[in-house]
Amino acid sequence: MGRKQVKVKEPPLPDPRFQSRLVSKFINSMMLDGEKSVALRAFYEAMDRIEEKAGQDALTIFKKAVDNVKPALEVRSRRVGGATYQVPVEVRPNRRTTLAFRWLLSAARSRSERTMALKLASELIDASNNQGTAIKKKLDTHRMAEANKAFAHYRW
Repeated sequence: MGRKQVKVKEPPLPDPRFQSRLVSKFINSMMLDGEKSVALRAFYEAMDRIEEKAGQDALTIFKKAVDNVKPALEVRSRRVGGATYQVPVEVRPNRRTTLAFRWLLSAARSRSERTMALKLASELIDASNNQGTAIKKKLDTHRMAEANKAFAHYRW
């Protein structure tokens, strides 16, 4: 066994408004060039917009959107005897949320609305209703894993 101790990942502190670690992680992944205050402002503005548009609690819509976008399976490249196979594997829980955040943010950034807050609000509402670009990305990933199910025995 190795002598080195494994560093336990410390979760970020909860955000000031919702007291949620999930929101705090999302804001951190949303942040560009260390501009946390900009990311905070955009996120909270998006949450206000969600409450206006949907008429429901913004935090529940956010959590539902993230849960809907989380992938269960993905494909990993595996090289066996000179050929590369796309092997379907289950996604670890930490990676699930990370991928969901990444897909939500890239989908929001590619939208045509004016500000990031509007883009994010629209994408989160779409994702909570199982629509939108982020959900499409998840379904494509699942479809790819389903198509390569024959190579599942190469899993490691």
